[in-house]
Amino acid sequence: MTTIEVSEEAIRQTRELRDEFQRFLREYEFGMREVETKISILRDEFLHDHAYNPIEHVKSRLKTPDSIVEKIARRGIEEPDFDRIREEITDIAGVRVTCSFVTDVYRLFDLLTQQDDVTVRIVKDYIAEPKANGYKSLHVIIEVPVFLSTGPIAVPVEVQFRTIAMDFWASLEHKIYYKFSHQVPSHLVESLTEAAAAASELDERMERLHREAHGTPNGELPTPPRVVEV
Repeated sequence: MTTIEVSEEAIRQTRELRDEFQRFLREYEFGMREVETKISILRDEFLHDHAYNPIEHVKSRLKTPDSIVEKIARRGIEEPDFDRIREEITDIAGVRVTCSFVTDVYRLFDLLTQQDDVTVRIVKDYIAEPKANGYKSLHVIIEVPVFLSTGPIAVPVEVQFRTIAMDFWASLEHKIYYKFSHQVPSHLVESLTEAAAAASELDERMERLHREAHGTPNGELPTPPRVVEV
């Protein structure tokens, strides 16, 4: 068995890199918490003041170190440092908001992004312009301030807004692509596309029923602007 001697300096540098990476990820965790708090406040306000909750559920996730390294490799980022990673990878922290109806998606998007301390970086509206496979969702990269002992920093967080039907379809699509290692048979791809159309139709039907049940004409429901990219 070969023993490799490691210098104290090499150990020290490795520990410093580990600690710096942990601090780097904590910034995104704190930013994610800020967004979760904002959404939680909106949900509680709707529930108590409007007797209606447009948010079905909220999920959050922080990319793992392995996932970040894989994305760095896919992007072809050479000699990455933390500043370059911050600039190039904007979805390290993610929050997914599942809503009841499409109008709720745009309403919550508007309420979140119009807050004074929220800066919008990128908006991709895959509801207005679905992907070729039928995927629908509203993606936005926002920056929120996080106040640390060393001072405030702006942290990017990806927020995805979906309806229940969109979320169900996306979850199934992900499982199928994972099972086939992204080499999905053509007949399943066609079936998924058809299912996406059915999910979209279900969204429209359920929203019409909701409007009829509450006596709300179509024109009275606010719809925020559909921005494809800014």
